[in-house]
Amino acid sequence: MELFTKTLFLCLALAFTNGAPTDPEHSTAGGAPHAAMPDRCEGIEFDAITLDRQGNTLFFKGCHLWKGFHGSVQLSNESFKELDDVHHLGHVDAAFRMHNKEDLEDHDHVYFFQDDKVFKYDNDTLEDGYPKEIQQDFPGVPSHLDAAVECPKGECITDSVLFFKGKDVYVYDTATKKLKTKTWSHLPVCTSALRWAEHYYCFHGHNFTRFNPITGEVSGTYPKDARNYFMKCDSFGHGSQYKTPKCSEVKLDAITTDDSGRTYFFKDLIYMRLDTQHEGLHAFPIVRAWKEMTNGVDAVFSVTDKIYLIKGDQVYIYKTTAQYTLIEGYPKSLKEELGIEGHVDAAFVCPNEHTVHIIQGQTIRDVDLNATPRVVTRELPLPFPHIDAALCRPQGVDVFEGSQYYHYENVLKMAMSRMAPVPLDITPAMMGCIE
Repeated sequence: MELFTKTLFLCLALAFTNGAPTDPEHSTAGGAPHAAMPDRCEGIEFDAITLDRQGNTLFFKGCHLWKGFHGSVQLSNESFKELDDVHHLGHVDAAFRMHNKEDLEDHDHVYFFQDDKVFKYDNDTLEDGYPKEIQQDFPGVPSHLDAAVECPKGECITDSVLFFKGKDVYVYDTATKKLKTKTWSHLPVCTSALRWAEHYYCFHGHNFTRFNPITGEVSGTYPKDARNYFMKCDSFGHGSQYKTPKCSEVKLDAITTDDSGRTYFFKDLIYMRLDTQHEGLHAFPIVRAWKEMTNGVDAVFSVTDKIYLIKGDQVYIYKTTAQYTLIEGYPKSLKEELGIEGHVDAAFVCPNEHTVHIIQGQTIRDVDLNATPRVVTRELPLPFPHIDAALCRPQGVDVFEGSQYYHYENVLKMAMSRMAPVPLDITPAMMGCIE
């Protein structure tokens, strides 16, 4: 209790020193105002940002912590009390979640750096033997870091951690423990860094800049205001078309799940991705990942390492293992690629199958993706006048119509059903909408 009280007073003192806003309605009788907790929507330069094991994004500033893109501020020692045991300030210089599937003892653990110490947490529990000197776990990495971020093999050359201090970047190979130093003078000094959905972000001031984790190259127009993308703030956001919808107002254009467990939702000119690897749920313009898809998507399906996007009478095929690179020679016409013509309402492939089920009006057409040329092998009627999207998973087929969906055990039962099952409501857990 003494430690908590001491920490609280230190936090309040820091808030006064940093000019934190006060609330005149919550002042003392003598007129001296209490320091308000910081408001990240006022514009904050974060000390550290990382994902935790559950996929929540943690934002640190001084002794304060925010969990997720929205939610109230709290004292960081409420979740990570040991951070106060050394300096009694709760500050974090840098943080990252280890991405190392080959080492299960380290995978999805979170590291915090504080001056010359490193703390390793499994969920909210400090691992035995910590804190340690940074050099014990990461030989050669300096103290008093500015930022850190994990970079798995495939996105970096090897499984690595990028440590930032000033303009220098220390690339630490987690397998060999070798360290290389680079200088990215063109990149702003990062006070925090984050890997999200295979992209890398350097945060500075209340802005961020997206960069290539190997070269530090910046592509696109940056910096951008973090309040428009990484937190829910009034008067900020991508624009009205990107605001989080109510679940009762959801109407999808397309949906698919790839072999790695990522589910993609498409609506108008945006997409959202729900990742089973705990990387959160957030909306982005479709052209950010698939730059050729400037007019949205009618239907989508995934097969092995490829994702097929259909718009009008064109089929675009992208390799999912190469940052969504359009395969040479595409787009092609529906007739040339799938042996069909006309508007496509939805398409899906069931797990471990090579047949794409294409829904056009009240007909479902099956096309064997292993056949050359591709032709329709079966046509079945559907009990729906129109559907928006469809998804096949090991549990069965989900057919989406507006803000509701219908579940079937398999494709044949869906086609042969004379009566629709009880409709189910789309939920916040499914696609990030609000109730």
